Amino acid sequence: MLNITDHGRVRELRIDRPPANALNGELLRTLQSSLDTAAAEADAVVVAGRPGMFSAGLDVPELLGLERADFTGLWRGFINLQRTIATLPAPIAFALTGHALAGGVLLAVYGDYRVMPRGSYKTGLNEVKIGLVVPETPFGALRRLVDPVVAAELVLGGEMITSERAAAIGLVDELVDSPEAAVASALAWCERHLELPRDAMLATRAMARRDLHALFEDEDAVRGDRFIDFWFSEDTQRRLHALAASLGK
Repeated sequence: MLNITDHGRVRELRIDRPPANALNGELLRTLQSSLDTAAAEADAVVVAGRPGMFSAGLDVPELLGLERADFTGLWRGFINLQRTIATLPAPIAFALTGHALAGGVLLAVYGDYRVMPRGSYKTGLNEVKIGLVVPETPFGALRRLVDPVVAAELVLGGEMITSERAAAIGLVDELVDSPEAAVASALAWCERHLELPRDAMLATRAMARRDLHALFEDEDAVRGDRFIDFWFSEDTQRRLHALAASLGK
């Protein structure tokens, strides 16, 4: 599910759960433990995906089989993973190696840097289209990257946008010509920052990301339970089952 490669001082975590790198409980736990380890062992981190697909988001067909208590545990683990990315003491870049949808790009908004290939690749937060609401904490992280009006349009319309559009609005920092070039560019970004005086770089980074950390000061069970309530509502369950059927499962 996750291939780990060290490039000198930079650790690459490459998600490899075919076909869509969908996030299920096992993958979320693996990402969490690998990031915890990387925080202690590496000076910077790159999170990448499979060529053509970074992640399609939550594994809806699998998660539909969970009872509320089990889904609640998974969701809170997902929130903790977001917190870990946001507060990681080392620079973290995301190589969005293809489509980065819903929960996939949701993780990337907490990174320091995002690279994506040009072409037909799409990204966006389409939760509203299946009866869900983008949680307030990742919405706050999104508003750090793009104009607040644009952020509102993205989550309200739930439209998928091209990588070029994502770069134009600031959701993506750099466009490259191929998925592998995205990984190389993310690694190069990390390496450039590791060439800076380390203590000064880390102190400046902490200052620049203080508002991102503050988003989690307001994160509580009530916010999480609101998403869970939507997930288990009759209308959303109907839409989620229809989505799962369309995926052939």
